Amino acid sequence: MPQLALAVAIVCEVIATAALKSSDGFTRLWPSLLVVAGYAVAFYALSIALRTIPVGVAYAIWSGVGIVGIALIGWLVFRQALDAPALIGIGLILGGVVVLNLFSASVKGAG
Repeated sequence: MPQLALAVAIVCEVIATAALKSSDGFTRLWPSLLVVAGYAVAFYALSIALRTIPVGVAYAIWSGVGIVGIALIGWLVFRQALDAPALIGIGLILGGVVVLNLFSASVKGAG
């Protein structure tokens, strides 16, 4: 179950971050409310995951997948360009998350 809580935390954080862009500096009500709600659920779900997953590992996965997710949303929704160095960096981050999930005993022992 901690992996599910971590996944919920990641999804909510990515949604909240995308809404933060759309909130236009908290001048638009609905995106601003989505930011607050999304981050609240994200941090709650992360706290549930931290009951079992070590904080360093959970945060690495949370932030890494979040970076990849929001970069994709930035590219797809907000039409933000990603050049070769950005794509390489994102690929390295994603590779690190994959290594953690496939090979770390800290993650495997969390569920």
